[in-house]
Amino acid sequence: MSKYNLSYALIIGTGKSGVAAGGLIIEKGYAVTMYDDNTELDRAECAKKVLAKAEEIYLAGKNAAEDTAQEGTRPSRHTDPNSCRVLTGIDALYKELAEDCHYTVCVLSPGVPTDGEVAETIKKAGVPIIGEIELAFLFEKGKVLAITGTNGKTTTTTLLGEIMQRHQSDVLVVGNIGTPYTEEVVRSKASSVTVAEISSFQLETTDTFHPIVSAILNLTPDHLNRHHTMENYVHAKQDITKAQTKENACILNAEDPYTEDFANRCPAGVVLFSSGKEVEDGFYEENGEIYKVEKGSRQLLIRMKETHLLGKHNAENIMAAIAMADAAGVPMETILAAVKDFHAVEHRIEYVRETEGVQYFNDSKGTNPDAAIKAITAMERPTWLIGGGYDKDSTYDEWIESFGGKVRGLVLLGQTAEKIADCAKKHGFTDLYMVSSLEDAVALCHEKASEGEAVLLSPACASWGMFKNFEERGRIFKELVNAL
Repeated sequence: MSKYNLSYALIIGTGKSGVAAGGLIIEKGYAVTMYDDNTELDRAECAKKVLAKAEEIYLAGKNAAEDTAQEGTRPSRHTDPNSCRVLTGIDALYKELAEDCHYTVCVLSPGVPTDGEVAETIKKAGVPIIGEIELAFLFEKGKVLAITGTNGKTTTTTLLGEIMQRHQSDVLVVGNIGTPYTEEVVRSKASSVTVAEISSFQLETTDTFHPIVSAILNLTPDHLNRHHTMENYVHAKQDITKAQTKENACILNAEDPYTEDFANRCPAGVVLFSSGKEVEDGFYEENGEIYKVEKGSRQLLIRMKETHLLGKHNAENIMAAIAMADAAGVPMETILAAVKDFHAVEHRIEYVRETEGVQYFNDSKGTNPDAAIKAITAMERPTWLIGGGYDKDSTYDEWIESFGGKVRGLVLLGQTAEKIADCAKKHGFTDLYMVSSLEDAVALCHEKASEGEAVLLSPACASWGMFKNFEERGRIFKELVNAL
């Protein structure tokens, strides 16, 4: 079935995807070693967590089976604690790889660089490296629709998932959106569709992963501290099409220079969408109206005012989801009904509340400057903007330039606060406020904002260092706003 031998797997990383990957391998009857560089990790608790996940995955697969053929076939390793070994500390890993490397495959966490010391040492030991997405795809029974890009992935994935669920009952929504693919793939069957949000980190460790429809939404500088160059980042994103053929479809943004250029070299059949010009065959938006063009004739599909989403970037997300569902054979009537009912994803220009005439929006998922530009562009009121966070080696010039007189004040916190402030001053923007916490930022905006204005959390930076993730940052922001 697979080009990989999973009989004894090394899992690098004990986070959510690592635990799910280990659980899947154990459920299939093999053994794993889980590795974490944290020497303080409770190894017994980690092993219990992985074995419990194996049990969950087994039951999910059994319940999803179309008949009872799986009854009584539980792999014996489910009850064998020796099927999950936990190794901690970099020295222990290197010693084991050097002295007795018996691993048949390594599943690398997306958070571990493929060109870093750990990955290079594993390669030198002769162990094939794959990622959690590739591992899951080895057991995929149905069809896959996969989305990548710098911004808009989660909104497009969620919308496409809702469209597909209107069309059929057996739909899985997985990947970078928050649910590990390895956790859900056992539910797949010949008739199912998996909708997957895939990051550049995840794509670096794919090989046979083969969506029937893929999409690259846009490509702007992000994660350059990991990928080093824009060229490397772009190539990682383009790998979503690596196993595709002309019988498959790839949806590309005609307004993005990187994706437009890739259209000429893409191994799949290309469908374009555009928010700036009419395309010969594909989808485009003009004056708030979305059209489909096919064989020279155009058809009005939907007006943005009929949806619950704001901004040109969301018109692009809608077109990408429509194009993917259309390529997958979903009737247009079904697609448009789902689009009209769809509401914004949590943490992505999410309306929180209005108090004292001031509207509050949570865009915690705006973790890079391009995403933050889209959020401020979508605002229809004078806006107090909360930004700053972890430094991913981004530059902020275009973000500051996008303010266009709309931003009343920029409230900064986190590691990048001074860097952003210096950039703002360079561009002549001086309405700056420095705070030490999100609580202080919300309090300051509440004090400063006047009736008819808005407050927007759109940090243009990752959350690490102050929060566990952007979801926690967004939840705390909403709690603070709702407590005003």
